[in-house]
Amino acid sequence: MRLTDIETFVVGNPPPHFGGRYFVFAKLTTDDGVTGLGEAYCVPFSPHLVAQMIEDMFNRYVRGQDPHDIEVIWRRVYSAGFTQHPDLSVMGVLSAIEMACWDIIGKAAGQPVHKLLGGRVHERLRAYTYIYPRPGDQTDVYHDPDLAAERSAEYLKMGFTALKFDPAGPYSAFDGRQLNRDSLALSERFARRLREAVGDKADLLFGTHGQMTAAGAIRLAKRLEPYDPLWFEEPIPPDAPDEMAKVARATTIPVAAGERLATKYDFHRMLQAGAASILQMNLGRVGGLLEAKKIAGMAECYHVQIAPHLYCGPVVGAANIQLAACTPNFLILEGIEDWGGFHAEILKRPIRFEQGFVIPSEEPGLGVELNEDVARAHPYTGSMLHLDMTATPVL
Repeated sequence: MRLTDIETFVVGNPPPHFGGRYFVFAKLTTDDGVTGLGEAYCVPFSPHLVAQMIEDMFNRYVRGQDPHDIEVIWRRVYSAGFTQHPDLSVMGVLSAIEMACWDIIGKAAGQPVHKLLGGRVHERLRAYTYIYPRPGDQTDVYHDPDLAAERSAEYLKMGFTALKFDPAGPYSAFDGRQLNRDSLALSERFARRLREAVGDKADLLFGTHGQMTAAGAIRLAKRLEPYDPLWFEEPIPPDAPDEMAKVARATTIPVAAGERLATKYDFHRMLQAGAASILQMNLGRVGGLLEAKKIAGMAECYHVQIAPHLYCGPVVGAANIQLAACTPNFLILEGIEDWGGFHAEILKRPIRFEQGFVIPSEEPGLGVELNEDVARAHPYTGSMLHLDMTATPVL
């Protein structure tokens, strides 16, 4: 079996854009007609350029290779252009290619990928969602703790037992910083109102995006501790694991981090520092499925759990599910509400969600198939990136 062809899709994600402004998918084909899907997460260039980068990398290092040779393909791409470093752009490209190879491997074997990565451990996967806005909202649920508390009751009826929210304010290219007193007070008010609303029926996941210095994060954590969040997410920028470890040592709230890290090397530094007790690798950036499985294995030695990150499309979501299903130290899975909307429309068969849990597919490969007609009908025509940070300092 040899890889012969590639096709990429840059798909605009229609309003309300949950999961990002667009998705970048890659479809690989072998000489005997087996196809596999992959997805790149948040590479910081135009998505059309990212698609070209995936095609270029495929043509240089992957075309003609056996898709089973994951280690060989991985090392060659990781070393491309004399790099051998966790470059987020290269790793996003590699993740899409590697993921598609596993989809092919599973289909060729007639097995879901989790069967080939150690076997199924979890029959169903506990899932969480952000508290999202809805049409007709009179205020912004991201900034109104009363509306967020009201919305949380709706999510509990859907079966969710964990909800994420991020009221700490904008995140800037000039962070970390000390949050101002209004942001501190609003964050505490959110935690209090949500705990009052859900009681002991749900965990609260306090999300941030590296806005704070370690000292600033510790100040906020002390205000949140009475409401017992399950985690405090990426409280400082991802480039200083020793500083994040200061936060982890100073609070009773578990620190979760990792969506902006790539490869076992980045995560090893985080584990060595004791910076996080929950790792949030994104499979469209970290280096793919096998790399994520290696990271999960390292984490076991530290009694650290994984919670795969998702703010992208359903192909990364499907890969997350395969990893989670075969990983003993899996904690919880991120989703976009109940995996409906455009995340369902763009697949031939949606991801299976039942009362707060995802049921892993037993279909061969990743367990999803792209609806290419829908993908082609929704080209991305914008100029903005998948995600952006505030470009000026936050006062």
